[in-house]
Amino acid sequence: MNQERWLLPAGIEEVLPPQAKVIERLQRELLDLYAGWGYEYVIPPFIDYLDSLLTGAGQDLDLQTFKLTDQVSGRLLGVRADMTPQVARMDAHHLRRDTPTRLCYLGTVLHTRPDGFGGSRTPLQIGAELYGHAGIGSDTEILRLTLLTLKTAGINESYLDLGHVGIYRGLARQAGLDSVQEHALFDALQRKAVPEIESLIGRFGVSGAPADMLRVLAELNGIDALTRAEHLLRAADTPVREALDYLRELAEELSRWMPEHSIHYDLAELHGYRYKTGVVFAAFVPGWGQEIARGGRYDDIGRVFGRARPAVGFSTDLKGLLRHGPGLAERYRASAPIYAPWCADSALRETVQQLRAAGRCVINALPGLAQDPRQLGCQQMLVARAGRWELTDIDHIDHTEWEA
Repeated sequence: MNQERWLLPAGIEEVLPPQAKVIERLQRELLDLYAGWGYEYVIPPFIDYLDSLLTGAGQDLDLQTFKLTDQVSGRLLGVRADMTPQVARMDAHHLRRDTPTRLCYLGTVLHTRPDGFGGSRTPLQIGAELYGHAGIGSDTEILRLTLLTLKTAGINESYLDLGHVGIYRGLARQAGLDSVQEHALFDALQRKAVPEIESLIGRFGVSGAPADMLRVLAELNGIDALTRAEHLLRAADTPVREALDYLRELAEELSRWMPEHSIHYDLAELHGYRYKTGVVFAAFVPGWGQEIARGGRYDDIGRVFGRARPAVGFSTDLKGLLRHGPGLAERYRASAPIYAPWCADSALRETVQQLRAAGRCVINALPGLAQDPRQLGCQQMLVARAGRWELTDIDHIDHTEWEA
């Protein structure tokens, strides 16, 4: 049993120095990117009252949230599985601004089971939220920021899947489905389970045009999905047609800003359907079946915290970006460390201080330990020559000077 103490629980991973360094540099670059767009950094608590975590957007996270009892108050606590509800509380309750508010965040979230972000139960979630504006402008800004996040991570080939919760919601109402039936059919649509969809439509007594439109919804995906939807959903009520028009307008606006990115549609992919109010989207990379980033609009999310505000945002997993961002390690590669002898000479201390101030890594030898500096990755060493400390290639130094 003692030999197995190094094992980690399924879906829990540790990040070792090479990867941790890349993640640290990437998160710094992304937070600087968001700051340049006016997004202010916030740090939500890792543990919160359960009823706060599971309100609004958090309702879909109940099964993903670890729960425990607070020994101080006796109330149920939860370990955050997503930071969106907490950031919404900051906007609605603490900041209470009348102007649009842009917030970004970064931190580990914990899931009871692996989710779509690469099978990890501890995603390092980074994201941005825009509060106080409803419409094409704020949706476009968040989509642009999502794609720029992927590009910053070295992911140059990606595409967006756009959807709109108003399409299925409008068709369900047109078909006369109650809430239980609506959610049962929704679950089958997410799995693209066509035989089950057919069975549920028949069991619920839906017929005619509403039945036909619900049947084809699972097939309305791809680049040409909106064009096909114009014909296949032509009998839909006004809310559905308005949602289709909005998607088309949003795609055209995004294409004006970022014409190099391809836009796909999936009118049955509705992650977060229970709380989303408009556009939903996911970003994908070729050869990977799971989304690498996701987001959407969830207006009025702050109502439970005392102030309803329009809201749109996205999030992704930094460790997932590292997995799919080729060349990140090379991009963030630092110069090799410098070896310095264990010596209290004031000139040596000043030289080391200057090197570190310039961004170089200097590793001091430890007394009584004979070690080849090359084992530490060092290629140069500070050597005393003619009363000065000079940088010298280690291969040109006699090994007896390593311990000097």
